[in-house]
Amino acid sequence: MSISTFKRYEKKYILNGAQYEELAKALSEHMVCDANCRDGAMYTIYNVYYDTDNDEIIQKSLSKPYYKEKLRMRSYEIPKSGDDKVYLELKKKIGGIVSKRRVAMTCSEAEAFVEKGIRPQYQDYISRQVTGEIEFFLKNHRVSPKVFIGYRRNAYFDREDSSFRITFDSSIRTRRTSPQLTSGASGQLLLKEGTYLMEVKTSGALPLWLTAEFSRLGIRSQSFSKYGTEYKRKELYKRKEGKIIC
Repeated sequence: MSISTFKRYEKKYILNGAQYEELAKALSEHMVCDANCRDGAMYTIYNVYYDTDNDEIIQKSLSKPYYKEKLRMRSYEIPKSGDDKVYLELKKKIGGIVSKRRVAMTCSEAEAFVEKGIRPQYQDYISRQVTGEIEFFLKNHRVSPKVFIGYRRNAYFDREDSSFRITFDSSIRTRRTSPQLTSGASGQLLLKEGTYLMEVKTSGALPLWLTAEFSRLGIRSQSFSKYGTEYKRKELYKRKEGKIIC
């Protein structure tokens, strides 16, 4: 069992290859690579996002409400059996502050929990609390797997403040047909090759050295959601083609 809780501000940026390479040099002077980035290499993250039949969760999210939440299943390897470990994550955003609660379980347990309401049993209080929050979400939203989103990630932590983190995601692929994790990592590119989605995650203000680098490289924050961008692309395709995508 593994349980994590995060609460922070998140800012997003779209970088081209040259901006990424230049910024990575500066980061190496102030930050250290995530433990998952062995020898500086990127690692892979796989997600399944859940939504209602009418896409109510992503539609609400795109309307930029004061409060929003979403549920996803995450893994760091494609599950080969129902016994492989995954995480169920409940991510909330309240007035710009992001919190994430997650708990580890087997792939079979996660699917049974979401699809049939069979709640996994834990001995420790925090795990029971998080599964209780997910259970409350599921009782208020009849959801099913809607979108697979996988990508490569490089991540850095500040040398002195571990709550300050920067991640770079690339080769972001999405899939609506057979969105389950067990169906593999194939999908359509969300951003063109050589483009990076950078997320800056912090509980406070950005350090001056980083804002100086952003100014030097012409990097500016912008609103971006992987699931939201995929959904808007799907809706645009439907309008153009006059068809429904399953």
